[in-house]
Amino acid sequence: MSELAQFHFLRPGWLWLLLPAALTIWSVLRRQDPARSWKAVIAPQLLDHLVIGDKVRRSRFRPVYLLGVGWFLGIVAMAGPSWEKEPTPFTEDQAALFVVLKVTPEMLAEDIQPSRLKRSVQKVGDLLALRPGSKTGLIAYAGSAHLVMPLTADPAIVEFFASELAPDVMPVSGDDPVGAVELANRRLRASGLPGSVVLIADFVDPVAVADLARLRSEGGADVHVYAVAAGPGVVPPPGSPPAPALDEAGMRQAAKAGGGGLVLMTPDDSDVRQLNARIDRSIAAAPVQEGERWKDAGYYLVLVFAFLALPFFRTGGGVALQR
Repeated sequence: MSELAQFHFLRPGWLWLLLPAALTIWSVLRRQDPARSWKAVIAPQLLDHLVIGDKVRRSRFRPVYLLGVGWFLGIVAMAGPSWEKEPTPFTEDQAALFVVLKVTPEMLAEDIQPSRLKRSVQKVGDLLALRPGSKTGLIAYAGSAHLVMPLTADPAIVEFFASELAPDVMPVSGDDPVGAVELANRRLRASGLPGSVVLIADFVDPVAVADLARLRSEGGADVHVYAVAAGPGVVPPPGSPPAPALDEAGMRQAAKAGGGGLVLMTPDDSDVRQLNARIDRSIAAAPVQEGERWKDAGYYLVLVFAFLALPFFRTGGGVALQR
């Protein structure tokens, strides 16, 4: 697309000021016409010979013209002419991560102590500690997906809101990881930052695998699956909510469909370190998408406006305008 086709004004409302500016210039020019009051009573062919100061009246340059050009440039500068984009100064050279956390009754199972959900929150805190300064967002899902925390560089806020999540606060029961990953992708695209998604769940329905692959093929971020369920050999304590045991093959298939890898929860921090390494590799391979904004070219016109305004600061400049 050519620059001319992209030309527009960032603040077009300022252009309305051209109307009163034009009216003011016209009024000044009209008052400066020495023959204005005689045109109704003297023939035009005689009036030119009767008016004194004809050379001034016919001068090609008048201070009011300079004022008009200055006003025009000033108003156009305020309107913000633009035809090209530039990186926004607020875009930081860093990546973004969205943590997608499953919050269902099955996540309250205690085959992993103190529970799958609480242990997941603790692991989120451990992961963010390995990524100081990076932006992280949080999405919770059950039967529907919800943005809990937009991208922020404060890990304590993310961990706090994650700790407050519980199945009874989710408005729709069910299991919709696809909707949650889709929401994460939308937020990542809006941020303009290269990013990755960590899906924390105890189970991913095989029906969702095809949709995860579709999201990846449409340009979505890599989805790494972090499994928070114990194997069939672990017996949950009495009173633990019923929940399926770890289906490692199914979770690995979901991770592969999302373009990421599978990481199993471990008692130590080797799992979060492995997960962090996978995230870094995904982000390094992702195309850089810097945040952009339209470049305001009005600043260049301000310099011209200031130069044109210089004559009005000299002694007699205001008198010259009124002649």
